[in-house]
Amino acid sequence: MVRKINWDSQFGRRLKLRDLHVFFTVVQAGSMAKAAEQLGVAQPTVSETIADLEDSYGVRLLDRSPRGVEPTMYGAALHRRCVAAFDELKQSGRDIEYLADPKVGDLWIGCQESLLAAILPPIIRRFSKDYPQVTLHVDDVPSPAVQLAELRNRKYDFVLARIVQPLTEEDVRVETLFHDHVVIAADARNQLARRRKIDLADLADEPWIFTRADSWAYSRLAEAFEHRGLKMPKATLLTLSVPLRSNLVADSSHITVFASSVLRLNAARYGLRALSVDLPQRPWPAVVVTPRNRTLNPLAERFIECAREVTKPLAMKK
Repeated sequence: MVRKINWDSQFGRRLKLRDLHVFFTVVQAGSMAKAAEQLGVAQPTVSETIADLEDSYGVRLLDRSPRGVEPTMYGAALHRRCVAAFDELKQSGRDIEYLADPKVGDLWIGCQESLLAAILPPIIRRFSKDYPQVTLHVDDVPSPAVQLAELRNRKYDFVLARIVQPLTEEDVRVETLFHDHVVIAADARNQLARRRKIDLADLADEPWIFTRADSWAYSRLAEAFEHRGLKMPKATLLTLSVPLRSNLVADSSHITVFASSVLRLNAARYGLRALSVDLPQRPWPAVVVTPRNRTLNPLAERFIECAREVTKPLAMKK
């Protein structure tokens, strides 16, 4: 039976941050020996620290085996709190750095490829103009679910994503920057680009470049063809890469499907134009996701405000 812990009179005076750091390192390393090596101390010191913690809590925190150590359910609970505590302490350092110099620091951002390829660059350009000493760490993570997992694991300060279904998780805050829709695009010199109205059936035999079959854009295009009683055309290439699709469509007879915001921001660069085709539209929000129960990096707040400003024309576009 787990004994009740009196924090003020007993436990709080004995618990040391160093001990929690040792425990955290052991769980992360999965081994007492590896943790000792990382910490630069002798293994008996690590073992003694863990034993003292287990004595303080009155429960076994780690299961030992020849393969290493794994946290018990009590250890897993403590580890989660350690992650949060050390993250807040790290954040305190970043807050102090920001107060000392509001234009210096680091940001970790997770971003989906289509936003990374078109929406993120103008945001970064504006932000970096005002905060040239801030280092941005940007990862291309295709799946929103993966991004949210890594947001919870505190790898990212925030994530930028397109979502198909509303995010209802209570531990995240979701802000919609703008809504997108799908468009079919071709090289501006393509004869199709000069037509005022195009029936979807007229595109059935064109050389297509599609996004992946599990993507929102592909699903909307397949829905449009099915609605007309038409078979989905055979693709020359399937790829999520915006630069690859843009380069291949440019100066060729290929056509492809883009998010409307991606085409607007890339049309001039690649010489592309949206075709006048009616497609069924559904809300396709581009969002910024932040942790609800965690202090936000002040620089993240500045970056998100910059994202609002840059995407405001897209939000107003009907």
